[in-house]
Amino acid sequence: MMGKDVVNLIVAGVGGQGSILASHIIADAAVEAGYSARVGETYGAAMRVGAVHSHIRIGKDIKSPLIAEDEADVLIALEPLEALRVGVKYLSKQSKVLLNPRPILPADVNFGFAKYPSLDDIYNALEKLGAKVYKVEATKIALEVGNIRTANVVMLGALAALKILPFEEKYLKDSVLRRVPPKTVEVNERAFDAGKEAIKRQK
Repeated sequence: MMGKDVVNLIVAGVGGQGSILASHIIADAAVEAGYSARVGETYGAAMRVGAVHSHIRIGKDIKSPLIAEDEADVLIALEPLEALRVGVKYLSKQSKVLLNPRPILPADVNFGFAKYPSLDDIYNALEKLGAKVYKVEATKIALEVGNIRTANVVMLGALAALKILPFEEKYLKDSVLRRVPPKTVEVNERAFDAGKEAIKRQK
């Protein structure tokens, strides 16, 4: 397991992006592969546009779902500002970030009460934390493969390409295909494979 007893992952985004489904797909894959997995979730004030992030801990005997500060191995961020909000607390110099660069503006920005930081500022802040940042155009790729709702699966394909999970990729892909609606299996398979390719081009 990459020399570790436990792998800690966080999936961050806003309501409606499929981050909760993604976290349960990862946990299901771990269990199918013979590992213990725990998931903990937090929600913002508004389900559809509020912040949502999930902790996933994978190992042989996991008791708590909560990740300690600076202990995330991978942050899967479906929304850039949420990457920064979560990353400040949980990232370390050993962490990796999969970042979808498509912003979804929170209500306070839309109403003019706050300013959304530039993507460059977000990238720079994450890199100052020491994390390795991979840009994954998940929303764009999802549109290209035929269904914008597969952006979360694009990110799971990118996760598979990092080779940080303690089990074979097929468990993660099979978990995706079990959890999505039957009519969307083919497009989700394309999304997963496209996410993998997005990372391979950056290595």
